Amino acid sequence: MSAPAQAPTRGYAAYVLGVLFVVYVFNFIDRQVLGILIGPIKEDLGVSDTVMGLLAGPAFALFYTLAGIPIARIADTRSRRGVIAISLTLWSAMTALTGAARNVWHLALTRVLVGVGEAGGSPPSHSLLSDYFPPERRASALALYANGIYVGSGMAYMLGAWVYTHFDWRTVYYALGIAGLPLALLVVGTVRELPRGVWETPEAPPEPAPFPAVVEFLRSRKTFVWLVSAACFQSMAGYGVLLWGAEFLVRVHELTRLDIGLRMGAILMLGGCLGVTFGGWLADRLGTRDKRWYLWMPATVALVSLPPGAGFVLAGGAADSLACFAVYYTIANMYVGPLWAVPQNLVPAEMRATTSAILLFILNLAGLGLGSFAVGALNDVLADAYGELAIRWSLLLVVAAGGVASIFYLLAGRHAAHELD
Repeated sequence: MSAPAQAPTRGYAAYVLGVLFVVYVFNFIDRQVLGILIGPIKEDLGVSDTVMGLLAGPAFALFYTLAGIPIARIADTRSRRGVIAISLTLWSAMTALTGAARNVWHLALTRVLVGVGEAGGSPPSHSLLSDYFPPERRASALALYANGIYVGSGMAYMLGAWVYTHFDWRTVYYALGIAGLPLALLVVGTVRELPRGVWETPEAPPEPAPFPAVVEFLRSRKTFVWLVSAACFQSMAGYGVLLWGAEFLVRVHELTRLDIGLRMGAILMLGGCLGVTFGGWLADRLGTRDKRWYLWMPATVALVSLPPGAGFVLAGGAADSLACFAVYYTIANMYVGPLWAVPQNLVPAEMRATTSAILLFILNLAGLGLGSFAVGALNDVLADAYGELAIRWSLLLVVAAGGVASIFYLLAGRHAAHELD
């Protein structure tokens, strides 16, 4: 495809991808640092695993998802750059205020407001990047952007563990929240808006589609319906392991939080980035031969990741457990690029931010909301029988749920050949 007159240069597109990637890193640092701090916060506030599961999952996910769709509608009609900058400012400020929480209700309120702020991060970024990169490069670009999940999560573990070890959990939140504020100025000052649909309709930007029309369009696309069903199971497994994996290593293998933060954080960054980048590249390569590979590849990934995932929670020693986690996390995240590229290629340009928000709405309710809460609740339910080992069986159940995704990806692939044309 030849570049339209209004298309950005490759160098500037790469710069914008880099800036939005850093924003996404902060999004996940601020969101996931709770994973390394669950134990200390639980002890300080005197609450149960179920309550911590509620704070980690539903308290964040419900408001994150509810705010995501109206914010995305704004992003589909107004400045996407502005939405990103304002959202970043809000979630950074609320992260800093989390350090001042004196009881579980204060913590819940700041957690909710962090979720509202972070709802304005990904949908406008997905839409903006879809105008900076042509269709044949979007899976790769969105996969590189998605690396922010893993770099941010890894840094949350590393920085959170280090600052906690030398200070306390409150200082972790103060430092991370304040650090994100200057980035909002960089977004406003250096990221340029582009006409929507510049690669598809360069002559005239499309009018934004009404929300009911977006919902009806997506409902009529079986590829999207089955894709979402598959991704819900993978998201449930991913968030459950991500938010409770460190606590598992403390309780079962008796590692220190600093040791876990450094070792598990490195795995999250390196394994996650390798998996999602290679997965995006592989999907684009295979997808040029047959578009159904955008669904067949994630279906394969869901099954292949099961043995190392089970090894992570069942291994007898910490070294073996972490080795299995490294393999599991690398393979399991190969689905991310196709997950976001398929809907962006499936819908018209004027529906993209709203489509991303709808997908995030569903995935976060099922994954972050249910996955994180389910592990915490199961820990308490199984505690009488298994004590501190209850978390092992809770995590095994959510890891197994990720394998179910394969069935739905294959169903989505049955419709992709004609719906992605």
